[in-house]
Amino acid sequence: MSKFLNSLFGRVVIALIIGVALGAFFPHFAVSLQPLGDGFLKLIKMVIGPIVFCVVVHGMANAGDLKKVGRVGLKSVVYFEVMTTVALAIGLALAYLTQPGAGMNVNLSSLDPSSLASYAKNAKNLHDTAGFLLKIIPETAFDAFAKGDILQILVFSVLFGSALSLLGEKGKRVTSLVDELSHVFFRVMGFIIKLAPLGVLGAIAFTTGQYGVASLKQMGYLVAVFYLSCVVFVAVVLGLVMRLAGFSVFKLIRYLREELSIVLGTASSDAVLPQIMRKLEFMGIKDSTVGLVIPTGYSFNLDGFSIYLTLAVLFIAQATNTPLSMHDLIVVLLVSLLTSKGAHGIPGSAIVILAATLSAIPAIPVLGLVLILPVDWFVGIARALTNLLGNCVATVVVAVWENDIDKARAKRVLNQELLYVPAEMDTADTLASDEAHAI
Repeated sequence: MSKFLNSLFGRVVIALIIGVALGAFFPHFAVSLQPLGDGFLKLIKMVIGPIVFCVVVHGMANAGDLKKVGRVGLKSVVYFEVMTTVALAIGLALAYLTQPGAGMNVNLSSLDPSSLASYAKNAKNLHDTAGFLLKIIPETAFDAFAKGDILQILVFSVLFGSALSLLGEKGKRVTSLVDELSHVFFRVMGFIIKLAPLGVLGAIAFTTGQYGVASLKQMGYLVAVFYLSCVVFVAVVLGLVMRLAGFSVFKLIRYLREELSIVLGTASSDAVLPQIMRKLEFMGIKDSTVGLVIPTGYSFNLDGFSIYLTLAVLFIAQATNTPLSMHDLIVVLLVSLLTSKGAHGIPGSAIVILAATLSAIPAIPVLGLVLILPVDWFVGIARALTNLLGNCVATVVVAVWENDIDKARAKRVLNQELLYVPAEMDTADTLASDEAHAI
């Protein structure tokens, strides 16, 4: 018991329980704790940009062969597209099998469109493919860091790392500086991650106090179907992919339980991005592969979001008694493949992307989005968890594909024969003390 209480996972679980209790018995006080959750996420986002930059640049500068880096990027994109298509298809299939919106008989004239105004405005920016591609190019390098746009930071980091790699000996000093800076930022992350229980407490207390305990257990049929879809995707699809790569997805989940528990409380995978990258490197995956796949996946490999996208679209069609032809379903799938990209970093991203998707499919009323607004936060938990696991599995698969993983070390780590060292330790200390932490 003392080991559980002293672990980050244990403290986060306790924070979850206390947060729910406060929301149930002291709702007004619980709502006032929202700044704890918001503050924690802001602290994390403060260092995400610099960490991604350091990891990507250092990995590419030491990769040597830029053709290999390009190959890793290409394989990642191919994998992302395949998995996104599978996730979209699962959402589509389960929506048809379970019919979560059937029988609701919603009259569109009774819905209030005012709640969608801000989301519709953001959705307009997603119709233009050229506009989306231009959006990933930062106005300036500093602007990307100022906005915390992961995709823009990644673009600049790849260019910077490629230039350092080509400079050879002349770039050694800069490469060394970037490496040293990464240790500093990871040490800062070590400080921040200790506040995770407080962040989780504030986030879950606010949600429970705002919506009530009943909302936690009666989220509706749509939410239940979505959670089932995510479980099927993780256990069956990701499980099969990991098995083909030579590992177990369930052991990976156990290894990442602390990060997953933080996501469970905050409904945001941003909160654990740096820690996840650190843990995957500890497993024996090269930092260049981790640095490319994880940040790219945050915008291009949103498995949980993809499942929800097609599921929500069909739910709205069923709830409003909108008949859909096979042509409409194909359009839903193809449009979703495009709109599901780049959702990360957009305020209210799920509703925004859904609005953009529906506006491209005239058969389904955009106003139906009002129906899913009340449960968006709850489905956001499973979305974030599935997105995170999908990106971690993608990193493992691409690493195996490129032979960029020490399989023996990875199996020792996943079998708990080699324990992860706390995040505040430097990489050199971590590697030096591996054997000391083996069971």
